[in-house]
Amino acid sequence: MSSSPPSSPAIRRPARSAARKTAPVAKQREDEAAPEPAIDQVDASFLQTLIGYGARRVSLAAIASFLPRMAAYELRPVEFSVLSLIHHNPGITSRQLCGALGIQPPNLVGMLQQHEKKRGLIERRPHPHDGRAMGLHLTVAGRALVRKAERAASQNDAQVTARLSTAERRALLRLLEKIYL
Repeated sequence: MSSSPPSSPAIRRPARSAARKTAPVAKQREDEAAPEPAIDQVDASFLQTLIGYGARRVSLAAIASFLPRMAAYELRPVEFSVLSLIHHNPGITSRQLCGALGIQPPNLVGMLQQHEKKRGLIERRPHPHDGRAMGLHLTVAGRALVRKAERAASQNDAQVTARLSTAERRALLRLLEKIYL
């Protein structure tokens, strides 16, 4: 009667382990043989149901053509907005500007200083009703620049919304205001 050497069960275990290791390899080969189909068209249908997604896409499209137009005037979008508000609201305060545009006062201070001292577009005058506040006004150069920049902004808007009718454009603006005002 021959007895198995004590190591013979250990010999069989690696054989089982080897069999286990080869099974996943075979499965990988099967997966590789049947790759996922290529996507010909991206399905963004869910994202297109989200207002934020649509608003962001519109913003990206509008900003892409707005930036080069404003570069001609050395203005970033927020600077254009600040100068336009000052133009249409002579005497507006820094606090009112921050509230209207949703920007933080520290972000506005440097911008106002640059446009006042370096570019000569803004001047500060005492506020007629609040002795502690200063009203912001455009200089002659500031008014001329804003008129040109606003024309360029209007042309940009017309280009971006060219596929909309006049009524659709008005409706879109009205609906957007219902969300952010």
